[in-house]
Amino acid sequence: MNPLENASKTKKVVYTALFIALVYVCTAFVNIRLPIAANGGLVHLGNVPLFIVAILFGRRYGAVAGGVGMALFDLMGGWLAWAPFTLIVVAAMGWTVGWMTEKWPRFAGMVCAIAAACLIKIAGYYVAEAIIYGNWIIPASSVPGNLVQIAVAAVVTLPVAPKLKNLIKRL
Repeated sequence: MNPLENASKTKKVVYTALFIALVYVCTAFVNIRLPIAANGGLVHLGNVPLFIVAILFGRRYGAVAGGVGMALFDLMGGWLAWAPFTLIVVAAMGWTVGWMTEKWPRFAGMVCAIAAACLIKIAGYYVAEAIIYGNWIIPASSVPGNLVQIAVAAVVTLPVAPKLKNLIKRL
C-alpha cells in the first residue's frame, strides 16, 4: 500500500517536489567524475533516493522523482544533450523498481527490481551515447561506471528501504 494513496493533492505535489529535490541533490552534490568513457563519466548517489522513493511510494513517484530529478541535474550541470535521455531512462528505472516492488514487496523483489533497473540503465545509456556520439563502440566504456553506480545504490538502498518501509507502516 502506498502511504500517499489517501493524501490530498497538495500533499502529493509537495512530496513529489521533495522527492525530485532529493534525487537532484544526491546527483549534483554527491558524485565523482570518472576518467573513463568518452565524456568522462559520472558516478553519483542519485539512484539511492530514486530507488527508495520507488520502493516506498510506488512506480509513479519513482518515475517522476528519478526522471525529473536527474534530468534537472543534466540541464543545470552542463549535460544538456543528456537531459531527454536521462528523463526517459531514469523514469523507466523508477517505474520498473516501483512496479516490481509493488508486485513483489519482499527483499528478493527489491533485489530483482534493482537488477532490472541496472539493465535499463546500461541499455538506455548505451543507446543514448551511441546517438549522441554517433558511434556504437564508444558507449561500452560507460558500462563499468553504470554498474558501479547501481551497485553502490543497491548497497545503500537494500538495507535501508525495508527499515523505512516498516517505519512508515507504523506511522
